[in-house]
Amino acid sequence: MASKKRLGKGLNEIFGDDIDSILDDISNSEKKKASSNIDISKIRPNPYQPRRNFDEQGLQELADSIKENGVFQPILVRKSLNGYELVAGERRLRASKMANKKDIPAIVVDFNDRQMMEISLLENIQRKDLSPIEEASAYNQLIRKLNYTQDELAKRIGKSRANVTNLLRLLNLPDEVKKLVNENKLSYGQARTLLSLDDEDKIVDMAKKAVKQGLSVRQLERLCSEETVEPKKKKVVKKDPFMEDVKDRLQRMFSTKVEISKKDISIQYNDIEDLNRILEIIGVIED
Repeated sequence: MASKKRLGKGLNEIFGDDIDSILDDISNSEKKKASSNIDISKIRPNPYQPRRNFDEQGLQELADSIKENGVFQPILVRKSLNGYELVAGERRLRASKMANKKDIPAIVVDFNDRQMMEISLLENIQRKDLSPIEEASAYNQLIRKLNYTQDELAKRIGKSRANVTNLLRLLNLPDEVKKLVNENKLSYGQARTLLSLDDEDKIVDMAKKAVKQGLSVRQLERLCSEETVEPKKKKVVKKDPFMEDVKDRLQRMFSTKVEISKKDISIQYNDIEDLNRILEIIGVIED
């Protein structure tokens, strides 16, 4: 019998005492009498499935196995108005379709929407099938639709509040960057690092650079840190109104640029003729 600890915290409280044995049926198929073959065409996808990306190679390998050996582990479904709705076991269902199977072994359970949403999330988390973005989206769905607080959700799934908060922050990334995470081109650590930037264009550019150059998390952290350092502001020197007035008068008098510092006056000239012109103005030489 598979260990029940793998299912996370609080499942018995969510689904009742039977949930562990039901999920063990999926993993071990020990209660075959509880399952029956159902027409695959009558099974609709689970609307609460958090996973959006599936490993095509892995699915093909599973489909090849199903062609050869059949489906050993029944999926979970619930009855709907027109057939059935998938609760858990989407990989097996997809692979069975790829293997051109007409039916699939299934256990029919009486789950409500709340239970379906939670079991879809937990089934995927325990098998580590979700990308960080998919996991964050699933958490956000539970918070919005079931009115969980982040603390309640963290306790429910057996993770820390900080872990839940950090994952949810990934949803603030631009769509282009989230796509890179879903495609496993950017890691969770890299995605978190990009959140330190405050401009979407910078985030996208840095994400592309990380992928193109194969940057580690530490290297990316250094680059992002450099981007967030504010340039040193130039010291503003307060100007003396009297000296500014004198400077302006002298520039009008000499028709050239004049600079006045604490103890010096500098008068700019262009050539010897310009210098003689200025000297005539101040009476050093005669016209």
